[in-house]
Amino acid sequence: IYLAALLGNGLIIAAIACDHHLHNPMYFFLLNLSILDLCSISTTVPKSMANSLWDTRAISYSGCLAQIFLFFFLISAEFSLLTVMAYDRFVAICQPLHYGTLMDSRACGKMAAAAWASGFLNAVLHTGNTFSIPLCQGNAVEQFFCEVPKLLKLSCSDAYLREVWVLLFSICLFFGCFVFIVLSYVQIFASVLRIPSEQGQQKAFSMCLPHLAVVSLFVTTGTFAYLKPPSISSTFVDLVMAVLYAVLPPTVNPLIYSMRNKELKKAL
Repeated sequence: IYLAALLGNGLIIAAIACDHHLHNPMYFFLLNLSILDLCSISTTVPKSMANSLWDTRAISYSGCLAQIFLFFFLISAEFSLLTVMAYDRFVAICQPLHYGTLMDSRACGKMAAAAWASGFLNAVLHTGNTFSIPLCQGNAVEQFFCEVPKLLKLSCSDAYLREVWVLLFSICLFFGCFVFIVLSYVQIFASVLRIPSEQGQQKAFSMCLPHLAVVSLFVTTGTFAYLKPPSISSTFVDLVMAVLYAVLPPTVNPLIYSMRNKELKKAL
C-alpha cells in the first residue's frame, strides 16, 4: 500500500510539474494535495514497517511527539485544501466568466498558503495540549502509530478533558468545512443539470464526483475514529478505522483523480 501511494502521488506530482498544459488552478491544488498525501502516509507507515521488520514495537517519546505533530499538520492542511478545491470547482462551473479573476495565481497561492498555515496551527494546538497531560496508565499505545485518542487513554488526570474539548472544536471546524463543501456541490450539481449538452454534464461530473468521494471517505472514517462510543471500541475496529482515514485516502487519491481525467492521463 505504501509503495502504491508513493508511486501514484509521485507520478501526479511529476506530471503536473513537467507538463505546462496542467499549470492551472485545479492542478495546482491537486499538486499540493499529492504532496500532503505523500508526506502524511510517510509520517505513520514507514515506522510501522520498520518495527515489523525488526520485530519491535518501540517508538521514542520525541518520535511519538513528531508523529502527532506532523500527522495533525498534514491531515488538517489536507482537509482545508479539499475545501479550497470545492470552492475552485464551484467557481469554475457556477461562475465561469469570473473564474480568471477570482482564481488568479495570487489568489490560488494565498488559499494554498492558508490551508498549510491552518494545518500548522491546528498541529501546534493538539501537540501542545496532548503532551502537557500527565500519563500514568503505562506507555503502550494500542495502534500502529501515535494516535491522540490512544494517548488520552493513558492519562491519569482530568486534564485530558482539555484535549477532548480541543478535539471537539477541531471536529466542529471540520464539520463546518464539510457543510461548505456539500453546499458547494449542491449548487454545482444544480448548474450541471442545466447544461444542455450530455457531454458537458459528463465532463463536469467527472471533475466533481471524485473530489466528493475523497472528502466523504476522509470525513466519515476520521469522525468515527475520534468520536466512536467506547462500547464499540476494540483493537481490531480501531486499527481498521485508522487505516481507512490515515492510509487509504493518500493511496486512492491518485487513482480517483487520474482515472477519469483525460488531461492528466495524457500527461502521465
